[in-house]
Amino acid sequence: MFMRFCSARAFHAISVIALLFLTTGASARENHAARENHGAEIDTEHLFGFTTGSDIGEKGEKEFESESNVRSGKGGGAYTAAFEQLEAKYTLAQNFRIAAAAVYAYHNILDMPETDDRRRGEFQGLLADARFRLLDRERSPVGLTVSVEPHWSRVDDITGVPVENYGGTVTLAIDKELVAKKLYAAVNLLYEPEVTHFRETDVWMHQSTMGISGALAVRAASGVFIGAELRSLHLYDGLGLNSFTGRALFAGPTFYAKLSQHWWLSLAWNIQVRGHAADRPGSLDLTNYEHHRATARFGYHF
Repeated sequence: MFMRFCSARAFHAISVIALLFLTTGASARENHAARENHGAEIDTEHLFGFTTGSDIGEKGEKEFESESNVRSGKGGGAYTAAFEQLEAKYTLAQNFRIAAAAVYAYHNILDMPETDDRRRGEFQGLLADARFRLLDRERSPVGLTVSVEPHWSRVDDITGVPVENYGGTVTLAIDKELVAKKLYAAVNLLYEPEVTHFRETDVWMHQSTMGISGALAVRAASGVFIGAELRSLHLYDGLGLNSFTGRALFAGPTFYAKLSQHWWLSLAWNIQVRGHAADRPGSLDLTNYEHHRATARFGYHF
């Protein structure tokens, strides 16, 4: 059943990262001693690009974050979609954090088949996020956090047309410090159901996405990490993964910098390397997904 959700190549590649959780050469005692001295130095939440780490901040910590996402390249014509998200976060308890965000969207679409031309920016919607840390990576073999992120949108992600969209993303984030202060790994599993009402045509659509990703990040300098990630996303009609619609395998580099005690920066770029859309030929799915995805995050915590 699991293999239904990710291609064999993606599964094998991400499995290598997962196996590192169990085969790391550093002893638990050495890693624990290092964390006692440097545990607060690195926050893994945004260390891995699109893949998220398990950290949620210390109790009482507040954070403001700007996240910019750009998607480009579809099956014909010119296509760019950009999203700016402003988010406020607060760690209520040692293992529980809440957040809320507003999103602005901009679409530049020209000569796309079956899609109206559009060059427009507007307020897209709102989202909330609750993160529950089940295992603290500083006290357990791995870090384990569950994230539940409901959202509401008034603009379709792909086409930019007016909609009423309700959905949510459930993410299981696992990470581990493989080599003290130097090498980190993360694996994510996600499920995202959505209900969309297209207001112009009065059409309702029910879809769901299942995904898996894996990432590594290595320290290149003090507070600076570079890495790579691999993500496999599968889209289905129906909220219960009823019928296959399309899949895409993304890969790309990541960058993270701790700019100061309070400021940080995270960058990532993914390119679709394999994919398939139902009833359409080709080695990529440029109907449901884009060829390129990039993100830039900038945050301040106190």
